[in-house]
Amino acid sequence: MTPMTLMVQGTTSDAGKSAMVAGLCRLLVRQGYSVAPFKPQNMALNSAVTADGGEIGRAQAAQAQACGIPPQVDMNPVLLKPNSEVGAQVILCGQAIGNQDAQAYHEAKPTLLQHVIEAFERLGQRYPVRIIEGAGSPAEVNLREGDIANMGFAEVADVPVVIVADIDRGGVFAHLYGTHACLSPSEQARVKGFIINKFRGDASLLDDGIEWLEQQTGVPVLGVVPYLRGVYLEAEDAVADQQVNHDARFTVAVLGLPRMANHTDFDALRLNPGINLIMVRPGHTLPPADLLILPGSKSVRADLETLRQHGWDKQLARHLRYGGKVIGVCGGYQMLGQWIRDPEGIESAPGNSAGLGYLTVDTTLAAQKCLKRTQGTLTLNGSSAAIEGYEIHAGVSQVSGTQPLCLAGEPEGALSSDNQVLGTYLHGLFDKPEACEQLLHWAGYRHQATAVDMVAQREAGIDALADALEQHLDRDRLLAILESRE
Repeated sequence: MTPMTLMVQGTTSDAGKSAMVAGLCRLLVRQGYSVAPFKPQNMALNSAVTADGGEIGRAQAAQAQACGIPPQVDMNPVLLKPNSEVGAQVILCGQAIGNQDAQAYHEAKPTLLQHVIEAFERLGQRYPVRIIEGAGSPAEVNLREGDIANMGFAEVADVPVVIVADIDRGGVFAHLYGTHACLSPSEQARVKGFIINKFRGDASLLDDGIEWLEQQTGVPVLGVVPYLRGVYLEAEDAVADQQVNHDARFTVAVLGLPRMANHTDFDALRLNPGINLIMVRPGHTLPPADLLILPGSKSVRADLETLRQHGWDKQLARHLRYGGKVIGVCGGYQMLGQWIRDPEGIESAPGNSAGLGYLTVDTTLAAQKCLKRTQGTLTLNGSSAAIEGYEIHAGVSQVSGTQPLCLAGEPEGALSSDNQVLGTYLHGLFDKPEACEQLLHWAGYRHQATAVDMVAQREAGIDALADALEQHLDRDRLLAILESRE
């Protein structure tokens, strides 16, 4: 089969690029194509571990699921994980290569582009169809020189582009027209279509605007995709603050730390009708809750300092005095221990930070990350349940307390002697219903509400999106673009 490619770019961040790629991948798989997703450069604190032991953006892992294939390093060769206002950890071909500020990263782009193209070509040797996701917007003219994420990549790889805009933000025609106007003539020639995303109401009301846009740009609108209510699509970056379930009698509060990583760990709780999930922002008091969760963090010592600055350490202590439960995941697990040591300055300036002291755990940050997928048995309060997930962390933790989890025969995590505080490195610990129910039971949940099966939720969301694209996009024209007939 002749290789087929299409790149989905957006007028803004969160325009729907990730979802559009996932939906297109599933739509093409249904039609018998062998498809793989690709994103040259991703910037996100939500990441996943691949079967080959590397780290990529979670969006590409979800898109791989849409294709029915395992996530692979070549799907996202460059991942940036911000750890300050001006710098990020650089993940190249699945492995961390160090921290860089914006200027250093800009200077490294020509070298990185070569790795990106090689990964793209390797992926093409295995999958005849590649659907590519851009990053941010191609209209960011200040980033055009050396670009590897949007049109810079599209020009080098010689791929056609469609541009997505989110009409729910308002100004959709200005977004599409303005983005197109910011492109160079060769880049404009590469744009083969526009897609209007998240429309509510009667689409015929857009007809005059679509006609004007097509006349002004010479680019066809391939379809208007409706706002999909009640459909779960895993978010790449955006975090929902609160899920209000008025009939729920169990409250979970997540400490929304500034450098929180992998917030999708808690989607299974957010979607559970028996739970009120509250994401608490710095500056706000921790609410009355049955369970407090300290999430993962890209800069653990800095987030621990933020936690203390806002008085959350004292509020957490009060929560425990009144019998509440606490779970720490990854960086949150490290915070609950005795010490976090960073002698090499892996995440920030070298130094040590005293932990919150609830678990007998000492952590030392090391340059070599632990990246692995894990499955085994969760054992709590004398009961057992199957559990699986993945680990992404730079810390090596020495534990002298009780082990709550036994995974593939190996102990993992720590449980306080009073059975109130639990820590684990395992991301995705709530995704399997049996494990989620056991953790909630440990935390005091006693109500009748079945835990959410996140694998089934993701599948249903991808299918619903593919159904919408099949109904509302010009499929013949999309195939013509894929086959380079337009």
